[in-house]
Amino acid sequence: MSKANSTETRQREEEDEQGAAHGAAGEQLSTAPREERPDTGAGVPAMSVIGWVRWFWRQLTSMRVALILLFLLSLGAIPGSLIPQTSVDDMKVQAFKEQHTTLTPVYEALQLFDVYSSVWFSAIYILLFVSLIGCIVPRTGQFVGQLRSRPPGAPKRLTRLPAYTTWRTEAEPEEVRAAALAMLRGRRFRGHEVGDAVAAEKGYLREAGNLVFHIALIVMLIAFASGQLFKSEGGKLVVEGDGFSNTLTQYDDFKSGSLYDADSLAPFSFVLDDFVGTYEKSGPQRGTPRTFEARVTYAEGADGAERKGVIKVNEPLVVDGTKVYLIAHGYAPVVTVRDGKGKVVSKSAVPLLPIDNNITSSGAIKVMDGYKDKNGKKTQLGFKAFFVPTFAGHGKGQMFSQFPALDFPVLALSAYQGSLGVDSGLAQNVYQLDTSKMKEFKDEDGELLKKMLRPGEKLDLPDGAGSITFEGTEEWASFQISQQPGNGWALGGAIAAIAGLAGSLFIQRRRVWVRAVRGADGVTVVEMAGLGRSESAKLPEELGDLSAALVTTAPVAPAAPEKPDAADTPDGSAVTDATNEAGSRPVHPADAPAEGAEK
Repeated sequence: MSKANSTETRQREEEDEQGAAHGAAGEQLSTAPREERPDTGAGVPAMSVIGWVRWFWRQLTSMRVALILLFLLSLGAIPGSLIPQTSVDDMKVQAFKEQHTTLTPVYEALQLFDVYSSVWFSAIYILLFVSLIGCIVPRTGQFVGQLRSRPPGAPKRLTRLPAYTTWRTEAEPEEVRAAALAMLRGRRFRGHEVGDAVAAEKGYLREAGNLVFHIALIVMLIAFASGQLFKSEGGKLVVEGDGFSNTLTQYDDFKSGSLYDADSLAPFSFVLDDFVGTYEKSGPQRGTPRTFEARVTYAEGADGAERKGVIKVNEPLVVDGTKVYLIAHGYAPVVTVRDGKGKVVSKSAVPLLPIDNNITSSGAIKVMDGYKDKNGKKTQLGFKAFFVPTFAGHGKGQMFSQFPALDFPVLALSAYQGSLGVDSGLAQNVYQLDTSKMKEFKDEDGELLKKMLRPGEKLDLPDGAGSITFEGTEEWASFQISQQPGNGWALGGAIAAIAGLAGSLFIQRRRVWVRAVRGADGVTVVEMAGLGRSESAKLPEELGDLSAALVTTAPVAPAAPEKPDAADTPDGSAVTDATNEAGSRPVHPADAPAEGAEK
C-alpha cells in the first residue's frame, strides 16, 4: 500500500513539474501584460493613491476592459442609427419631438438626439483610445525584444513537451544538428545551435497581426474623430437649368464640425443640365425607379474648364476632395403671374416637395414684390399648390398621383392675398404658406378660389386682380455636398484590422528543438519536440513532417540485436535497451508519430 502511495505521489509531482515547465515556456511565447495579483492576506496594508492609480491603469489597459469598451461603443451607436440625429436631419428631429412628447425629455436628458457628440459616447471613445494605446506600447516593446533575441535553448527533458519524436542514426551529432538547422531555416524558422541542440521558432506574424489589429483600431478612431471635427455637409435643391457655386451663401442648409474652417471649401461650381428618371411601368414593381441620374456641367476652381458629368445614386461627383451626392428628385411647375393690367409680375419654376412614392407634391407659390391690386396698392400674393405628375382623371378618386412620371400632370391652386409675413425678419419655410395675415380670393359661390390646371391653362383672379398660368413642368434634384477628411484612413484602418485579426487567429506561434547526442552504445540519438502558444492538432503533424525531412539526412540506424531476458543471463539481472538522454526509448517517427508527449 505504501509503495502504491509513493508511486502516485511521484506521478503527481512529475505532473506538477511538467505543468510548471509548460507554463513557463508558454509565457515566453506571449507578449501579453502579466497581471500581478496582490496578496489577499489579512496583514496586507491598504493601497496608496499611487497604488490605486496603478491598479486602475492595469485594468484600463487589459484586453478584457478594451473588449468591454468596444462593445459599449457598438451599443452606443445603436440609438444613433435608430433615433433621428440633429447633425444629420434637424427637420426629422423636430418631427420626432412633436410625435413623441413623452419620450422627448428623456431622450434630450440622455443626449440621444446628439449621440456622437454626447458626453457619455465621448467618454467611451476616449477611454477606448487610451486603453488601446496603453495596451499597444508595452506589447510592441516586448515584441521588438523578442524579434531581436534568439529562441531559448532546449529544455532538459523534451519528452514532456506536447509533441515529441525520437530515433537513432549512425550520422554524427554535429552533422545532424547542422542538417536540422539548415532544414528549419529552409522552412522559414528562426534558429540557432545551443549546446547539444538546435532551437528554432516560427509564427512571429501572429503577434504582429495582433499589434496591427490594435493599431488599425486606433487609426480608425482617429479617422472618425477627424471626420467629425473637420467635416462639412450641406444641401442644395437645383432646378434644371440652374446652378450651384460652392460658397456658404449658396447652401439651403449647412452644418460643419467644431474645428471646420469655412475658407477650406473647395472652389467649384456646377449646372444641372438635365435630370433623367425612368420607372417600371408594369408588374409588382410598378413605379420603381430604373434610371435616376443628374447630368451636370461642372468646373473646378474659379476659372476651371467646364466638364460634363453624371451623378447617380451612390455614385457621387468628386471634385477636389468634395463629394456631391444625388439624394432626391421632384417637380417644379413653371407658373406665370400677371397683374390686372396683364403685366408679368413673376415667372419661375417653383419646386414642390413630394409626399409619396408617386411624387404627389405640395408647396407654396409666393409673389412678394412687383404686384399691385386693382387700386394700385402694393400687396402680396400666395397660392397653395398641389401637383400630381400622373392624374387619374376627374371622378376617379382623390387627387393623388398614379405614377411618378410626367404622364398626365395637373396643378391644383388656391389663391390668397395680403401679407406673406416675410418682412417680419423671422425665418419662414418656403414650402408652406402662412395665411394668418392673408385673405382668400372668393369664387362666384363665395368659397375659396381654387382650380385644377393642365399645362397652358390659367386661373383668373376675381375683380380683375390678375391671373396665374401653368406653363409647364421642370424637374429638380436635391444634392448633398459633403467634405469629410479621414475616410481614406478609416478604410485603410478597416482593411488592416481585418488582415491583422486574420493573422492573429490563423497563424500559430511555435518552437521546435532538435537534440542530437551520442548514446552509450556510440549511436547518435536524435530527439525532436515542439511547443505551441496554444493547443493545436497541426503541431504534431508539422513535427512529423520536419522529422521525416530530417530522416533523409540522418537515416534511422539498423535495429540493435535483442538482449537476452533477465532469466537467461548468468546472474539473473535484467538488461535494458539503450535510452537517450531524456530517458525515452529511441523509436522511428513512423512507429511512434508525434501525437503527444510521452508520460
